[in-house]
Amino acid sequence: MKKRLLITLLFFVSITMFSNPVITKDIPGSKKIKLSCTETDADIYINGKLLGKGAIDIKVPDKGCTLVEVKKTGYLTEKIEFCNKKEMPKPPSKYQFILLKDEAYGVTIHSDLANSDVAIKATKGKDDSWKLINQIVLSHFDVIEMSDKETGYVRTAWVIETFDKSAIRTRFIVKESSSNPLIYKVKLVTEHTDQHDAGVVDDRHFKEWNRILKKYESLVNEIQARVK
Repeated sequence: MKKRLLITLLFFVSITMFSNPVITKDIPGSKKIKLSCTETDADIYINGKLLGKGAIDIKVPDKGCTLVEVKKTGYLTEKIEFCNKKEMPKPPSKYQFILLKDEAYGVTIHSDLANSDVAIKATKGKDDSWKLINQIVLSHFDVIEMSDKETGYVRTAWVIETFDKSAIRTRFIVKESSSNPLIYKVKLVTEHTDQHDAGVVDDRHFKEWNRILKKYESLVNEIQARVK
């Protein structure tokens, strides 16, 4: 019984050592890489797991590959896969990640309003409120994709801002949530991608972001002030 338990334990230990690219002991055929970053507090992810900051040594297993991602708020994410296979380039002994600042941070601000429904109680009546809301929205967005006065729904088309290595897309949504009292819910939808060449409707590349473009900073407050 004890012998069986010992064999089982050794089996799981060996699997863990060979499947984890960050190890302390040499494994035949593996290649060691010393990783470093220009930003010493950047997070280093190995095969999707956060395993270090700034610098770390990894082992790429024989006939295997290791995916490395480096992330820091305000900087563009860097990603590279090292492979230890005969038909592929040999992994380097050292590799430094040069992190570049994301230009999108310079023209945006952090905001709790990003991607959040904000309730606005209208006191001017439906016709006047509807007219005001549309006027305000059109002063910030050129194209309204959908508008339905009966249901109190407005949605703008996506507007994209592109930079050298990233992009932001923004749209605004208004919907009537109550007719008596008259209440609208508005949402400033903002999303970000590290792929500057992503199309404006290429959903798979964009993710919700907690920052908004500075030019939309006053939009929700303006509607609140004028529709009340």
